[in-house]
Amino acid sequence: MSLEWFDRVSSELQEHLESICEKYDQVGHMSIDRGAKHPRIEFFVLNEEDEREYFCTLFFDPHNEEFYFETFDLEFEQTSRTLLSDIEDIIDAVHESFHDYMNDDEDDYEEVYEVDLDDQGEHYLEDDDGDILEEIDVEWETPEVTAFKYEDEVEVTYQFGIVEETGDGVLRRINRIKTDDDDLIKDETNFIFSKEEASTIIAMIASHMDSLSEFDLQ
Repeated sequence: MSLEWFDRVSSELQEHLESICEKYDQVGHMSIDRGAKHPRIEFFVLNEEDEREYFCTLFFDPHNEEFYFETFDLEFEQTSRTLLSDIEDIIDAVHESFHDYMNDDEDDYEEVYEVDLDDQGEHYLEDDDGDILEEIDVEWETPEVTAFKYEDEVEVTYQFGIVEETGDGVLRRINRIKTDDDDLIKDETNFIFSKEEASTIIAMIASHMDSLSEFDLQ
């Protein structure tokens, strides 16, 4: 299994990344993990707080000597790969990912906090003072899916929906904990994101799965 193709592409991408980012007056960066089972290249820019904001992750299969992107299909709950056969396809894919990131970054959204979704799918947004700003309708595309369960003590479920008015996605997380007194504590959080954000979120999670730890309730 040779990494020659991986090293050649890594070298060329740095030059193209500089050209792509200059058009937006941005400085693009790459981080290369050559020692992973499937080596990867992560692309990012630094924000005003000097923190990394990733916009693309490129994987390399050393056995087949091919690059690919990973995407997650929420409907079928499975990961799929998009193979990139040559350097032109790779450059175009990175270029498009950066454009999507920049276009999404230019959108001016007011920061709100999501609270409480009732059974009818009504979604309330609050500001810092706790005042209700607006009520939105959510169409749930999936039932509650159990992500983790430990005996009868802890259960974590997720549910995916679409904001009817804007078409944004909603990821609903419910954490249920049974106390020693058999009381049930329910903690619910909701995360709203646009279609343009979804691919970046999925790529960042997929590229760091090996770094995560499992629940330890023993």
